[in-house]
Amino acid sequence: MPHAATIISDLMIGYSTLISIINPFGIAFIFYDMTRRLSEAQRQALALRISLYSFSVLVVSSVLGSFILNFFGISVAALRIAGGLAVAFAGWGLLNKPDVDSTELGPSEAMNPAAIEAMAFYPLTMPLTTGPGTVAAAIALVVKGTFSADRIIGILTEVLIVAFAVSATIYVCYRWSGWLSAHLGVATTRILTRVSAFLLLCVGVQIIITGVIEVIQMAR
Repeated sequence: MPHAATIISDLMIGYSTLISIINPFGIAFIFYDMTRRLSEAQRQALALRISLYSFSVLVVSSVLGSFILNFFGISVAALRIAGGLAVAFAGWGLLNKPDVDSTELGPSEAMNPAAIEAMAFYPLTMPLTTGPGTVAAAIALVVKGTFSADRIIGILTEVLIVAFAVSATIYVCYRWSGWLSAHLGVATTRILTRVSAFLLLCVGVQIIITGVIEVIQMAR
């Protein structure tokens, strides 16, 4: 049985790794910008749904990710490149999106429940929140032995704890994105949204670069 200190270290490494990749604090401003047509209640419900989807993505990626990729013959490098392109395009689109005066938008304008539910998984969960970098990291944390590997139950328990902690953080950040934006003001929110969009673009490019490097190394 692994030492308690080892388990705690594994949990902290897993949480910090995934949180640094997901960056829910920065993405929260993009989430708010993409959902500003919604009422506060709708945004809160959407935040909860995204956190649940994120939890599922993290658990499935950690436990079954490597098996799924091997079954379809997809390498982690290919996952990084394809997903990096999706993230980069999303960041580029948000970076060049024209500013819209919130006073021109009515609550829930042009947004029906079906459309809100549809956007919960794509694009808000995948690839915006738990994108390819997150999936690849979740797979690597298990495959490379960051989690304790002496018992399957121990691995699953640690995966569930980390996934819950990360998903809870995502929910809190998205849940209070409207409140935070309201207190920061329109100008500050727009600046932070642009900065977050630029960082998202950079993350996508970095994921692509990492994938290309892995392809080159495999070809040698």
